[in-house]
Amino acid sequence: MSRTSNRADGDVIRDFLSVAALLEEPALAQLYAYLAREGEATVQELMDALDLAQGTAYSYVNRLVDAGVIEAISEEQPRRYVAREIDLTVTTAASDREYTITPALIDAVGRRATDDDIDTYIDRHGISGLATALTYAVDRERGEITHRLMAQDLDISSLAAEIILQALRPVVLEHYDIEEAGSGLDELDVGDGTSDA
Repeated sequence: MSRTSNRADGDVIRDFLSVAALLEEPALAQLYAYLAREGEATVQELMDALDLAQGTAYSYVNRLVDAGVIEAISEEQPRRYVAREIDLTVTTAASDREYTITPALIDAVGRRATDDDIDTYIDRHGISGLATALTYAVDRERGEITHRLMAQDLDISSLAAEIILQALRPVVLEHYDIEEAGSGLDELDVGDGTSDA
């Protein structure tokens, strides 16, 4: 669901409202993120993976289909559903900052219900703050920044930066292609502490 210049304003607004619903309800975001990660699933598979009651699962799927962020890819039963691509750029009025709403951000918001660190960060800094932190988390996993640089840039404590970077690490590893940095212990030529002499 990319916003493009040739789309009617009504379509862009509908897309934005659909995405806003995902960002406001972590359970919906969690279901969308699961489909974005896994590719496709039936309602039963969603129930099993996300520990949802049958009525709740069907209600969430129907709401997301109506919002246009997931779609059925089969007509036969059981229907299989996929997530539509979301890539919507939003500019905040207060700071004139832009951030992009992606499946990774929606996944991070979905984890709000089960991760107190993400929940607290959103309460303090909003969704735009979480989007910014996610950008830093990607850069951190690529070895390009540290939590101290993030803290300095965003005027938050080093501890708060480290906590949110750690909380976002699983999201980054699931959604971004991050090359392993450095060597693991098994790759180092480390002796057993005894000397041959």
